[in-house]
Amino acid sequence: MSSAAARHERRNDQYRLAVVLGSVREGRFVTTVGDWFARQAGRRDDVKLDVIDLARPDGDGRPFGERIDAADAVVLVVPEYNHSFPGPLKTAIDSLKPEWRTKPVGFVSYGGRGGGLRAVEQLRLVFAELHAVTVREVVSFHDAWSEFGPDGEPVDATAARAADGLLDQLAWWAFALRRAREDAPYPG
Repeated sequence: MSSAAARHERRNDQYRLAVVLGSVREGRFVTTVGDWFARQAGRRDDVKLDVIDLARPDGDGRPFGERIDAADAVVLVVPEYNHSFPGPLKTAIDSLKPEWRTKPVGFVSYGGRGGGLRAVEQLRLVFAELHAVTVREVVSFHDAWSEFGPDGEPVDATAARAADGLLDQLAWWAFALRRAREDAPYPG
């Protein structure tokens, strides 16, 4: 098969993307950010979407671990709390181990002036230990509460381009790692 034919075949394929809403606080903003990102991902032909709300992780009847295990890639929508990420998110991540192995993980972060990036940097360390691959592109909202209009859309149109960049990288890793897992078991 030519590389052009292989690219076309992959374009027509879908990867299973789990989008995890990583906050359970009352009055949380994660649903605004997460719903927006899910809409961005849902517009793509190469994505089969599963949105997991940590406030209701078994919301569709399947356990959290089963949903992560079924995913080819994961995006965490994560706020920054006290220069880190939320404790319930850490608990959810730590409740699984083999389900994360060889999965690409991306981040959509938000917060005050730091935009959640300190939380993302700490999460990269956690996922390295779990043998997951974190992608380089991040969607980050600084002073997030002022970055979204009443319609739930970002006021800055560049956010959609950032989401596309993240989703493009996730697609590459999701297909590459899925093929690798099919070809040989991971030695870690």
